[in-house]
Amino acid sequence: MRIAITGATGNVGTTLISALAEEAEVESIVGIARRRPEWAAPKTTWVTADVERDDLTEHFTGADAVVHLAWLFHPMRNSRITWDANVLGSIRVFRAAANAGASTLVYASSVGAYSPGPQHEAVDETWPTHGWPIAAYSREKAYVERVLDTFEHEHPDIRVVRMRPGFIFKRESASQQRRMFAGPLAPNRLLRPDRIPVVPDFPGLRFQALHSADAAQAYRLALLREVRGAFNLAAEPVVDAGVLAEIFDARTVQMPLPAVRAAVTTLFRLHAIPVEPALLDVLVRVPLLDTSRARDELGWHPEHNSVFALLDVFTGMREGAGLPTPPLDPDTSGRLRSHEIATGVGEQA
Repeated sequence: MRIAITGATGNVGTTLISALAEEAEVESIVGIARRRPEWAAPKTTWVTADVERDDLTEHFTGADAVVHLAWLFHPMRNSRITWDANVLGSIRVFRAAANAGASTLVYASSVGAYSPGPQHEAVDETWPTHGWPIAAYSREKAYVERVLDTFEHEHPDIRVVRMRPGFIFKRESASQQRRMFAGPLAPNRLLRPDRIPVVPDFPGLRFQALHSADAAQAYRLALLREVRGAFNLAAEPVVDAGVLAEIFDARTVQMPLPAVRAAVTTLFRLHAIPVEPALLDVLVRVPLLDTSRARDELGWHPEHNSVFALLDVFTGMREGAGLPTPPLDPDTSGRLRSHEIATGVGEQA
């Protein structure tokens, strides 16, 4: 099997390439990214291309499967940029995969594509995927789901798989995720159990997480097995304020959601954090995921629980961990995180 992967230098991409390189059925991998990495992996050839602008058909030609992981999370302050990269870029990827004759397309969707739902009762893959339209990330993930609906109708001969994971973490993604969620003003030394005395506990603070290694195994299984459709991916336990308090050896402090949102809004307007308030709205509204289908049809069982995934990335943040790929390299931020500050909180070189 020959596989082409967009967004191959990121959190899931690097882990997936490592997993596929050990798979006997995989003959070759084409890793596609906007910037060439220094990181090398067996069976992998690197191609520099932008899903928004470059000819992708030539890079997909000869591939049995295309895995679309490329996604621009920031800048949240300019949703036109993310729309062009994420929505229009995805459309170009899907068309190129069809034109190149790929028989399988695996797309990285997200829990963020789901419409608001219950947080105390898990939903399966039939739950509506209309997102939370106020938040660009959720809106774009939902729109691409509609694009895929049409794509599947027009190309019934192509096996389409949609992965809908919770939050994905690993140690080597620490610098990237610190940039994306905390911004340049968050010192690494604070991310220690003895430095965070309290965890805010507000309504809706419940989310699911999994380790990048487990997410990669789900993608690997989806490539090797004749499955179609959507798969929820998450590990136990569900993360809430109590779980976070245990991780940081802190105590919880109850706070009303409006007060939390007001604080996030103020910090975002001051460019102190990179995450727009609408993403908080998504967090408190997304449903819990029932992962039965992934277990039954993929044979997927996460080896790590959500607490391990969080501890792994927090350890990486304290240590400044990463990989020599542009998204994961700690040096991407520039000296004293100057590039993040100069270009807008959360952005990278």
